[in-house]
Amino acid sequence: MIRSVRLPLLAVLAGCSLALAGGVALGGATQPAAQLSDNSDGSDWPGYGRTFGQQHYSPLAEIDAGNVGGLGLAWSMDLPLGNTATQPIAVDGVLYFATGLSVVRAVDAVTGRQLWEYDPEVGKVAGMNLRLGWGVRGLAWWDGRIYVGTQDGRLLALDAKSGKPVWTVQTFTPDLAAYISGAPRVLAGRVIIGFGGSGGVSRGYVSAYDARTGKFLWRFHTVPGDPAKGFEDEAMAMAAKTWSGEWWKFGGGGDVWNSIAYDEESDTVYFGVGSPYPYSHKLRSEGKGDNLFLESIVAVDGRTGKYKWHYQTTPGDTWDYDATMDIELADLEIDGKLRKVLMQAPKNGFFYVIDRTDGKLISAEPFVPVTWATRIDRATGRPVEVPGARYETAPARISPSPLAAHNWLPMAYSPKAGLVFIPAVDFPVTFSQPDPSWQPATDRNTDAGAKISGGPLAGEKPPAGRLIAWNPVTQKEAWRVDYPTYINGGVLATGGNLVFQATVDGMFKAFAADSGRQLWQFDTRAPTIAPPITYRAGGRQYVTVLTGLGMAYPMNAAVLAGPGIEKYGLDSRSQARRVLTFVIGGKQALPPRQAPPLPPEDPGFKPEPARFMPGAMAFSTHCLVCHGSMAVGSTQGPDLRRSAYPLDKAAFDSIVRGGALQERGMPRFQEFSDAKLEEIRYYIRARAAELRGAGSPAPEPGAESPLNLK
Repeated sequence: MIRSVRLPLLAVLAGCSLALAGGVALGGATQPAAQLSDNSDGSDWPGYGRTFGQQHYSPLAEIDAGNVGGLGLAWSMDLPLGNTATQPIAVDGVLYFATGLSVVRAVDAVTGRQLWEYDPEVGKVAGMNLRLGWGVRGLAWWDGRIYVGTQDGRLLALDAKSGKPVWTVQTFTPDLAAYISGAPRVLAGRVIIGFGGSGGVSRGYVSAYDARTGKFLWRFHTVPGDPAKGFEDEAMAMAAKTWSGEWWKFGGGGDVWNSIAYDEESDTVYFGVGSPYPYSHKLRSEGKGDNLFLESIVAVDGRTGKYKWHYQTTPGDTWDYDATMDIELADLEIDGKLRKVLMQAPKNGFFYVIDRTDGKLISAEPFVPVTWATRIDRATGRPVEVPGARYETAPARISPSPLAAHNWLPMAYSPKAGLVFIPAVDFPVTFSQPDPSWQPATDRNTDAGAKISGGPLAGEKPPAGRLIAWNPVTQKEAWRVDYPTYINGGVLATGGNLVFQATVDGMFKAFAADSGRQLWQFDTRAPTIAPPITYRAGGRQYVTVLTGLGMAYPMNAAVLAGPGIEKYGLDSRSQARRVLTFVIGGKQALPPRQAPPLPPEDPGFKPEPARFMPGAMAFSTHCLVCHGSMAVGSTQGPDLRRSAYPLDKAAFDSIVRGGALQERGMPRFQEFSDAKLEEIRYYIRARAAELRGAGSPAPEPGAESPLNLK
């Protein structure tokens, strides 16, 4: 659906000051001195990873291992329904964050007073792309402006003082099954942005725009298009030689939905490329070729976007092993020599250390159990695969799962401790080929061309989560903390020998970076997985994190943790969504957790076991992405078991097919037949009856449990 022509750009310019203070010229753009340079003092946190190197590390040490026990809540701010897995940023004593459908707020970091709010009204314009994903993971600051992406593909620049739009560009055409979930990166006066997909035919790319004006600068496609239409550049012609069949009819995938880093010295942009569409290598490319640049780290010239080098972590991927997990830059002493490296812990389970000057592999070792490959050959940089792992002729039990050894929640690297801290997952699943009748999705449903089953609904134990401290030089684990659930929050490391992380049980914790000893914890009164940040405001160091769930990673919570998941309070209506800000000596307290409401009585409901599984499959296909597996409502959409709407056929129809709540974020499914609408309505009512204790049929152990993976 992406054609080999430049997309039309909508640039709306509003009045703004272009005066720059203390800037330096770089690559034809002006970079404010206080921006993301890796040698900044940590007073601000102006971008997703704080610095160009994306280390999620702050040198601030006012809060340290000796006094963190005195850390207390300075203030909290309640937030409305919506994604709150986003990471905030902080500049000059002001916090900025985006929740829900990219609604941006500015808040005084010392007092918690809201300064402004901007709503891009995504629900009015996103159309079918409301079905794909919810909200964004972060935003960026540059020269007095805030940059954020939206689900309908807009990139917005807002005035940081007023919240008023300065310019906006449309980064992809409305017909593309895509959405922006990643944080924009502002690198030397250029805004770099990609998008996510996996909801149908798509062809990935990353784009650059002038941060001052929104002018389009360059675009790098990640997979080749139709050869008959010509290739955009030499890199695409090279990549096409690694594909077979008529791959372009599927788009190929390769979305750049998360990781972007920057080497200031060489003006090099690094980005991670996502999974294929469809997943099955056999279906996508006749089982042939490496399929560049899928699952690759790609380096391009920051000024022109021209290809420099690539390293492919999973050639010919057939397991959804995105390489879009955060790329972090560092200078490491290896074998007595200082090396400029980049590090990544992608979905495939190996931790990579790569020379960032030329893309050559230095080392790669598994940080969780891996069964698809025995090792990474250091001479070739390629994995040594286990026979049968590609499930071409028979199902294969594979670890890690597509939900990852490490997903989008950022790891952190502490140059002081010399360790990387990874929120990791141990979870095997079974892969098998799709039905012969498989066709690409046309309705934005995730149907990516492979059958994947696993977890408690398949009669298996839940996946395990852990925080791993990893030595990137020795490629060995230094320490780890095990968790009962697979959901691990993003990680923050500081110069005070601290590592901060929150988890789905609502505990926000601090560990000693060198030993893993837990030093502090705070009950956030809500499931919490957002990456925290730290910064200085009013002469003091603060730590901020958002509570509540969001994004696609935790939406399979019920499938993955089993029936007991409700003890963590994963109810979208009642779970607390807040901004929590901490300081040494903070004395504020939070109210107790709110119990979720009971499902309404449904005297007209009659259990009909034959209707349960058709309803379950229809719900999983169309509704799980927002309302959670098993209808538990763990993400943007509420827990429908506790809603009165499914009890009223006409009201349910007006919302689902009529679009009555579309502007509030509930997409319209006008194509549903009466039969499908009733299947879904029955399933929700059956789940509600089960929750009330009235009983309802449940999947048999060993049944396939569809997993939504993006």
